[in-house]
Amino acid sequence: MLDSLGSENWEDVAATNAVTLRRHLAARRAEGLANTSAARELSALKAFIAYARSETGDAEATAPRLRGPRIKKGLPRPVTPDEAINLADTVDASAADDWIGKRDRAVLLLLYGAGLRIAEALSLTGKAVPLGESLQVTGKGGKQRVVPILPLIGDAVADYAKTCPWPIEPKGPLFRGAKGGPLSQGMIQKTTARARRALGLPDTATPHALRHSFATHLLGAGADLRSLQELLGHASLGSTQIYTKVDAATLLDTYRKAHPREKD
Repeated sequence: MLDSLGSENWEDVAATNAVTLRRHLAARRAEGLANTSAARELSALKAFIAYARSETGDAEATAPRLRGPRIKKGLPRPVTPDEAINLADTVDASAADDWIGKRDRAVLLLLYGAGLRIAEALSLTGKAVPLGESLQVTGKGGKQRVVPILPLIGDAVADYAKTCPWPIEPKGPLFRGAKGGPLSQGMIQKTTARARRALGLPDTATPHALRHSFATHLLGAGADLRSLQELLGHASLGSTQIYTKVDAATLLDTYRKAHPREKD
């Protein structure tokens, strides 16, 4: 950056504007700098410029306004089947109240066992119970799909419904908060975070990761992409195809750990 400015003077650095920054980043991108690295470099440069401005007496000391490159979000690392069940069991066992533990366990099992988004699980109403062998889910954009329900999930939801101290009405929320209102996503995320710490799991073991684990494990078991697309409620097959990369990476990791040469 200093080379492109042709100066190491604080005043020149402080005078750097968005146009100069954009030109510098364009040159760096031409050298092969990746989006993630470009975003980090931009953040560091903006902080450096803001510091230079503060050193030269600028009371505002703000950096030039420039939006960084888009960074493609990766999928979270899938958990193993045992880890998923252990998470659900741990949130149950560690809850302050029995009904809250059963509630949180039921939610996590819906994410992992039926592939629901957390918002989809929490938007279920009382008319969903008792769960049968399938469940109609309303996803993004109001798109509806039908997902199969395993007995384990149906039993978990039934256990919660029996112990919930709040009335479960057909038009009311199925999952209730401690004060009777709709259960929030933040509460499920907090209880999951506590459970994963207790189990020694990485920070990537989130409610969101459970849905991705559902997809990855089904694909690994031989599910075809079209069926997986329907189960996940993806509008396009392209959104589902990314799981082929995740599953391939998982298989490669397993191979590396198991192959004799990798242990030498």
